Amino acid sequence: MAIATLKFACKPNLLLRPAPFQCLRKVVPKSLPRVEVEERRGSHREQDKGTSEELISENNNSKVRAWKKLNSKEIGLRNSMIAIPTKKVLNVLKKKGHDVYLVGGCVRDLILKQTPKDFDIITSADLKEVRKTFSLCEIVGKRFPICHVHMDGTIVEVSSFNTARCKSSMHFIYDDIEAPHDCDKEDYLRWRNCLRRDFTINGLMFDPYARIVYDYMGGMEDIVKAKVRTVVPAATSFREDCARILRAIRIAARLGFSISRETAQSVKNLSYSVLRLDRSRLLMEINYMLAYGSGEASLRLLWRFGLLDILLPFQAAYFVRGGFRRRDKRTNLLLSFFSNVDKLLAPNRPCHSSLWLITTSVIKARLIRNLCFQGCYPCIT
Repeated sequence: MAIATLKFACKPNLLLRPAPFQCLRKVVPKSLPRVEVEERRGSHREQDKGTSEELISENNNSKVRAWKKLNSKEIGLRNSMIAIPTKKVLNVLKKKGHDVYLVGGCVRDLILKQTPKDFDIITSADLKEVRKTFSLCEIVGKRFPICHVHMDGTIVEVSSFNTARCKSSMHFIYDDIEAPHDCDKEDYLRWRNCLRRDFTINGLMFDPYARIVYDYMGGMEDIVKAKVRTVVPAATSFREDCARILRAIRIAARLGFSISRETAQSVKNLSYSVLRLDRSRLLMEINYMLAYGSGEASLRLLWRFGLLDILLPFQAAYFVRGGFRRRDKRTNLLLSFFSNVDKLLAPNRPCHSSLWLITTSVIKARLIRNLCFQGCYPCIT
């Protein structure tokens, strides 16, 4: 219902004030561990000699210190923090002789001592091998196929290095980026995959058996700085996938991070490109923002960057009628509602999307009624 309001985004009879660009204020999360990122150079063979290949257990105390590799225990990342269904999938693939890593936002959230919305695995196995390994498994997606492994009532997403390598010809923008110095074949494979991710803080890989966090994109540095920054130039990244604009807002709202100046400028300049996404994708992205415990912060950032005018114009008009400025710290009925609801929700405990759909629809109905009374909007009889 909220996405249906996209029809009104370009109508001339609903005038919304333009969205002036403002940089976001940096907010350091309270749960951030104190971490100093060090670059260490040396022989990978000597440094990896003592790496343990045991299955995940709490008694594995192996420590590996290497160039652009961080010991997970030193940054407070424990295998006990990994969900049990994800552990089972990791262990099965590891027993089959495949390399397996946790990757993306789940690694970031574990480092920040937050509960991940889900866990993503990447493996050296082909997707067809993964599907044969698990009885309840299906390959989904056309542009970027992945496996959905059904385990203990949950879905664990598994992607493959081989799939990413096959798609590499589509992404010519990365070809001119120089690889890290003195990296071996495994390092290069991991680096290329991290290079294709959206934000540096999502470009971390965690090997739960070797207890190593691989950081090739400067993700740990941006976690310490509490900053959302694209891996490649923001304009290039957002043109490749405009959904990253909405993910930047969502991540910043949920973690209380600021958005880097270049990334924020590109969010403003390319904001209307999100209308190229189909409605189901837009609905999913808005649901991630509003139904997982960061609704109020998401609405404020959408308003600040002018995206609320594009995605939810009636809600934006409600802000305008209340005299809200782009960086306003006041609250209103809509923000107060989400502020209270956010206290009850979490990434692993979301509300049903119908809750915020009904709420935003009430705002829409009230606004239309007021405009009808003032003769500013044609009443429907």
